[in-house]
Amino acid sequence: MAPALPDRVDCARQADDRAVLERVYSLGEMPRLQNLLADAKGTVRARFAFAKLGVGRAGATVAIEAAPQLVCQRCLQGFAFAAAGSSEIEFSSVSDGSAANSQREVYETDEGWVSLRELAEEELLLALPIVAMHAPQVCGQAPAYEVAGEIQDLSGDRSRPFTVLQDLLKKT
Repeated sequence: MAPALPDRVDCARQADDRAVLERVYSLGEMPRLQNLLADAKGTVRARFAFAKLGVGRAGATVAIEAAPQLVCQRCLQGFAFAAAGSSEIEFSSVSDGSAANSQREVYETDEGWVSLRELAEEELLLALPIVAMHAPQVCGQAPAYEVAGEIQDLSGDRSRPFTVLQDLLKKT
């Protein structure tokens, strides 16, 4: 049996080696994600491309892909959400304030070491919607409002999001 790949890595060493690491993590092992999931089954694929940045610091491009089962906030049923994201990361220690002017996201290290799982979890959280919902046509729980005795269904055409509001304003 092959030894498990390390989760914690030395950022500077990986950047010096220009390492590209790929990992697959279970969604069930990501604690900050658990209250958003309808089902903890599934995985997230993560790719970490380390590099030395122009400022002499270690950095990485973190990319993820996953299809977690989220809880629809309209009907409270689960649905698959295709999530993908990528970020440019600059690693920094707690005592180092010089990263404040960085053009990249700054990620705090533990004495130069990071958990790849935590980086992947962070990127996945950034890729998820703030409020998870089915498409209105699929959910069947899209809100309907009564205006002047007439039911207004707001689950229609989303290509013109203010059409319904404009129609409501015309009636008043």
